[in-house]
Amino acid sequence: MDEVAVAIITGMVPLIFLAIIPTAAQLFSLFLIVCLLFVSERKLFRLIAITLLSFCWAAYQGQIQLQQISSLQGVKREVITEVQTVNLGTKGASVFFKIEREDGKRVFPPVLFRAKWEGGRVTLLAGQRWKMLVSLRPVHSLLNEGGFDAQRWALSQHAPLTGTIYSGEPLDTEAGWRQQFIQRVMQKMPELTNAPVLIALAFGEKGLIQKPEMLVLQRTGIAHLVAISGLHIGIAALFGGWLARICQWFMPVRLIDYRFPLVISEIFLLIYTWLAGCNAPALRTAMAFSLWILLRYFRVRCHPWQVWLWGVALLLITDPMNLLSDSFWLSCFAVASLVFWYQWMPLPAKFQKHWYWCVIRWGHLQAGVTLLLLPLQTSIFHGINVASFLANMWAVPVVSLLTVPCVLVVLLLNIFPAGLLTEVQTLLWQGADYTLSLAMWGVRPFTGSWFALGENCLFISLLGWLAIIFCRIGHVKQWFSILVSFCMLSVVWYARIPAERWRVDMLDVGHGLSVLISRNGKGILYDTGNKWEGGSAAEQNILPFLNWRNIELEQIIISHNDMDHRGGLPFLQSRYPQASLRESSMSEGHLACVAGEHWQWQGLNFNVLWPEAKVADARNDDSCVIRIDDGSFSFLLTGDIEAGTEKALIRKWRGELHSTVLQVPHHGSNTSSSPPFLRAVSPELALASAARFNKWHLPAHKVVSRYNKARYDWHSTSDSGQLSLFIYGDYWTIKGLREQLNPRWYHRRFGVSVDNE
Repeated sequence: MDEVAVAIITGMVPLIFLAIIPTAAQLFSLFLIVCLLFVSERKLFRLIAITLLSFCWAAYQGQIQLQQISSLQGVKREVITEVQTVNLGTKGASVFFKIEREDGKRVFPPVLFRAKWEGGRVTLLAGQRWKMLVSLRPVHSLLNEGGFDAQRWALSQHAPLTGTIYSGEPLDTEAGWRQQFIQRVMQKMPELTNAPVLIALAFGEKGLIQKPEMLVLQRTGIAHLVAISGLHIGIAALFGGWLARICQWFMPVRLIDYRFPLVISEIFLLIYTWLAGCNAPALRTAMAFSLWILLRYFRVRCHPWQVWLWGVALLLITDPMNLLSDSFWLSCFAVASLVFWYQWMPLPAKFQKHWYWCVIRWGHLQAGVTLLLLPLQTSIFHGINVASFLANMWAVPVVSLLTVPCVLVVLLLNIFPAGLLTEVQTLLWQGADYTLSLAMWGVRPFTGSWFALGENCLFISLLGWLAIIFCRIGHVKQWFSILVSFCMLSVVWYARIPAERWRVDMLDVGHGLSVLISRNGKGILYDTGNKWEGGSAAEQNILPFLNWRNIELEQIIISHNDMDHRGGLPFLQSRYPQASLRESSMSEGHLACVAGEHWQWQGLNFNVLWPEAKVADARNDDSCVIRIDDGSFSFLLTGDIEAGTEKALIRKWRGELHSTVLQVPHHGSNTSSSPPFLRAVSPELALASAARFNKWHLPAHKVVSRYNKARYDWHSTSDSGQLSLFIYGDYWTIKGLREQLNPRWYHRRFGVSVDNE
């Protein structure tokens, strides 16, 4: 059984790393090999067969998603959908719909799409069924190193499409039971300070939590408390078990059985999972707990690692797309870390007996989770709160032992008629609110302890695991020297010198521009991307990239005043106050970016070619044009200049324009990239920063054709995501994140080539 579980997991894990999903013919050939291997009676051959069969199953599920994307995208179509998103009273939020039928044909397995509802006075409620006229397109995420991978997340949630709704006709206006229950609970909820967080604790719906409050939860390392996680579902199951035990006090002895509390625990577990909307994390947790309860029910004695292996294998069999979910890996590794910690670093026996050592036992548990989850925390969240141990030591017991039980009792009391227990419910809500405020009061002092960690810290984060292993298996006189050796290797890894002499990264910021020139851990940023209500490209794309690459920003250059080029400036200035600012607009205290300016930085020469003088309000044709060179390789930054400025540059700087690489002016607009200008620059490589599905249809097909006919190598962020130039001693190379840096099947640019038309 254990070997089978290992074979299943081993067979499915490659789905994370595949660049291309095998074709149906290839999978069928593998399946034939599986059948031949199963004929053999040798155990090894059968385990290999199970491994291959698991791989086929996982790859097949990936193929299904790709086929659904291809078949459903494009033209307007009529679909029958069910509303999935619970209405919490917020406006303007995106809604998830489950497609049941498309043009009269059943869609199986059902697929989700996300869209904004513009239905006027009609209110959408979860559980309603609608006939809609929609056009669907594949999900497309901005892709940068260190950034959030929205495509991977969407595929893990079986929601690979976004849509535009043209019309809708309700087929069933009755809200689902869960929506009705949530509305009833919210109507009877008194005004509370922490109402949004309490709703998240009760139902797993975090839509009401404001950004500053969520930031506090994330930066203190306690964001897991507002998700329906294993902790909360476990408390719900324990709560049901306690109620069953209380009931057994009043039952005849002949009816008292150890299985009754287990059954009630399972019922409470399933109900709470349903209240959480059966979302993926809650469903995974419910399945794992159900497996444990089933083993207890039949009195099957198992080693903790066996239960873990069976649970992970079961979750992957039911949904291989769990492999793409960060929350899946966090949950699995959290449990694995605890099993490993208690086996390899157990507390002395005297601390495990009496209640007054409970703080020591809790600290021991929390220390294990904090230390052993460091690698996953670094790779997923790219940072750590050094005080998260203290924050969790305080908040988890308060929320788990006080807040969550109050919330569970309130939910239980809502089953009864509203008029009977209203006052009791109000007191419980107030108690939950007070205890949650107490938990938040204890963690707020730790919000400033968050430190961003880059890729160089990944190796160092493994030292916790290695130290424990060497402490247990190494000789007493040897483990210290081994640990010191690994520490020295970590320092060398952290301080290693990159192979390239310098590097240029055009970041994928959607419609906008941001180019980073970096060398020796220092950087100059040309433009800062766009800004919108509630966020900016600097916050979501640029800063995570800088942190991941451990780049210290020394200067920011703003080409001109359009928001898609300077939108992220205030945010970056707040994070890098020491960075100087250079721009072509008139401003006090800033460096000038006008023709004739020249400076050297990290051995690179920067020459400003345009504009000729500062202007009050720099527009497209006032963009700061800069040529960067190291003596053999050159890069021309052009901002949003148009044909008129291109002619002026040719007249004044014809001999200076020739460059190895050209940043395509104005995102590839028809108003730029005139043939004389391209001949003057004569680049080997052209890089365009553009958004897929942008309303201006950039880059223009005529412009792309112009570059291709001139045999200039064309690359665009809308195709490749982040574009990275590596400049070595006597050669250079260009790599796109989708194709070379991190090629994965779920990073593909799904859809047809005419998406921007």
